[in-house]
Amino acid sequence: MKLWKEFTHFAALDWAKDHHDVVVVDRQGVIVADFRIAHSCAGWKSLNEKLRGFKAMAIAIETSEGPAVEQLLGSGFAVYPINPKSARRYRERKIPSGSKTDRIDAWSLADALRVDGHGWKQLHPLDPLLAERRQLCRDEMALIEERTALINQLQHALGYYYPTALEAFDDWALSSAWAFVEAFPTPDALLSAGRRKWEKWLHANKLFHSKSNQKRLELFARATEFTASSATTLAKSLLAVSRAKMLRLIERQLAVYRERIEALFARHPDHELFASLPGAGPKLAPRLLSEIGEDRERFEDAQSVQCYAGTAPVSFQSGQISRVTVRRSCNLHLRQAVHLWVDLSRKYCVWAQTYYRTHRAKGQSHACALRCLGQRWLKILWKMWLTKTPYDANLHQQNQVKHGSWVLQLKAA
Repeated sequence: MKLWKEFTHFAALDWAKDHHDVVVVDRQGVIVADFRIAHSCAGWKSLNEKLRGFKAMAIAIETSEGPAVEQLLGSGFAVYPINPKSARRYRERKIPSGSKTDRIDAWSLADALRVDGHGWKQLHPLDPLLAERRQLCRDEMALIEERTALINQLQHALGYYYPTALEAFDDWALSSAWAFVEAFPTPDALLSAGRRKWEKWLHANKLFHSKSNQKRLELFARATEFTASSATTLAKSLLAVSRAKMLRLIERQLAVYRERIEALFARHPDHELFASLPGAGPKLAPRLLSEIGEDRERFEDAQSVQCYAGTAPVSFQSGQISRVTVRRSCNLHLRQAVHLWVDLSRKYCVWAQTYYRTHRAKGQSHACALRCLGQRWLKILWKMWLTKTPYDANLHQQNQVKHGSWVLQLKAA
């Protein structure tokens, strides 16, 4: 890495899907290079050739990931990512009239890097295993969202003609519910199967419980009392079976992702640290690790992690006006993982549940109380991550006693 004072030229790449505009300025802000390249092998070779003469150059871009960033890092450039909202403000400062072109964007960003870049953070290449795990975790979440959408679509289809099926199962994320639709796609098919086949199917899918068994059998017996027309039933039953089969396919792929993620997570040096977090478990711990990373110099203090995860609020004060709002600009993947983790932590840590209930008693919403608890947890996690120390409940309690924590006093009460 070069020191900031060693850079003699500053560039910016305004990226797009099929082309990129590049502008380079010197220390005085004079444009010394201005060109466009195609997003292709020949285009990136051309960029490397044109920038080869600038031995000490930093380059800015409006993203921290993606093909363009990988190409720049692979070519050995010092890359400085910037938030698109900040980039827009820099352009408005240079062009107050509101004019906008890709070239103007690149020029304003290059000059912003020259003037303010000393306060920006340079982007470092990720370890290949960490980069792979991060992509796997994010893609897994995308598949889970698709599964949720399919479940909603399946329930919507069943609502047209099969209310018995909707009433018989509470959790449609379970594969047994999908299997029911495949085995008995219509109310007539369910009724004609008979009680013996119902009981056999319930046994085979481990659903033959004394509490819910009688209720389900009674529902099955009345399956044809309230149904749709034959035309609707024939059409929507085919859709419902199709959704059920699609859900099975996604579930199999999610199992493949889970196996790969767990294998990579077990190989990471920080595995024990994140696995020790109460409530994180084998699913959320890899997500937290992949988003926080392993660069101990990345976050200066706990607040920087809290801002990055979106738990820290945003304050606005002007004259007599003072208000606090939810932070929107953050790592949404980490924010989601932290939200799920801190919610589950309440089942394993009495102090976390006490902290949550106290904020709920103040009139805060469930989400707001979890963000407050997330603030507390991220402060602990940052210290654990910085010192490479797994979570120790006894040590945490000792620190609470040492600092006279109000949470400990409420917990004791």
